[in-house]
Amino acid sequence: MSRYLARRGFLALFVIFGVTLITFVISHVVPADPVVAYLGDHAPPDLVVKVRAQLGLDRPLPEQYVIYLGGLIHGQLGVSIMDQRPVSTDIAEYLPATIELSTFAMLFAILIGIPTGVVSALHKDRWPDQFSRIFALGGVTLPVFYVALLLLGVFYFALGILPGPGQLSTYTAPPPRITGMVAVDAVLAGNWWAFGDALRHLVLPSFVLGYASAGLITRMSRSSLLEVMRQDYVRTARAKGVRERRVVIRHGLRNALLPTVTVIGLTYGSLLSGAVLTETIFSWPGIGRYATNSVTSVDVPAVLGVTLVIAIIYSLANLVVDVLYAYLDPQIRYT
Repeated sequence: MSRYLARRGFLALFVIFGVTLITFVISHVVPADPVVAYLGDHAPPDLVVKVRAQLGLDRPLPEQYVIYLGGLIHGQLGVSIMDQRPVSTDIAEYLPATIELSTFAMLFAILIGIPTGVVSALHKDRWPDQFSRIFALGGVTLPVFYVALLLLGVFYFALGILPGPGQLSTYTAPPPRITGMVAVDAVLAGNWWAFGDALRHLVLPSFVLGYASAGLITRMSRSSLLEVMRQDYVRTARAKGVRERRVVIRHGLRNALLPTVTVIGLTYGSLLSGAVLTETIFSWPGIGRYATNSVTSVDVPAVLGVTLVIAIIYSLANLVVDVLYAYLDPQIRYT
């Protein structure tokens, strides 16, 4: 396993290198000038030339890429053109909020999706199966913005049961920033009022973000379990008199989780890369909003930094999924 992890880490470096190269070229060939976007359309030409020289954008493209790679080797993602702050500082400020939201959304998707898929498979073509199909179909097909606005209209504006956008209510003092995740920081600071308020603010965006993932997990769990339950070793276990619950959980579900884990890992990586619509509607200060603002303002260093972080997240998600394969299926061996 250690050799496998080392080899995967080495290959991930080439993947990340390819991502940086492609993103760098695309960001520099688009018909937009980041200096003009920063200074405005009516900026004096001599000022535009001066700022472009200060940012190094007047140099040849290969030279700019070599300078960018040199900064990456030293752990530098560049300086944002718009706010003149290191991109790494901006990402460290925005990413924890996305991690918090994505983790809660993924927990919801797993806790709802897997049991719903199992019940659907065990009651094939009966009313629980029909209900789970409708649930999964809604998660896959309904637009995220529609679900978000619908839930806000019902539970926030109409009923007033749950709070509106934001991470905390206006009357709640934020806890000291330790991890950047409000709920975690509230626990570490012993501020249970802020912790409860943060959890209440997580309910709606987590449901909206996790609903689509729950639909995918439900469908995958159902189809995988139906296939596994038709295998010979399952029929043998039943013939030996093993209890049905033990057959389903130990012999069926564990083997059916292999493709489901793949979906969970890739979906979690996708959630961590930033849910733009969800974060925008719920005023969530995450990496998705930061990436959107960077693209619209042609902030090339910020776009490159966000893309690099997303590539690393996906690489780690794939690696974790492969490791979980070996745990779920003893027959899998990595060399």
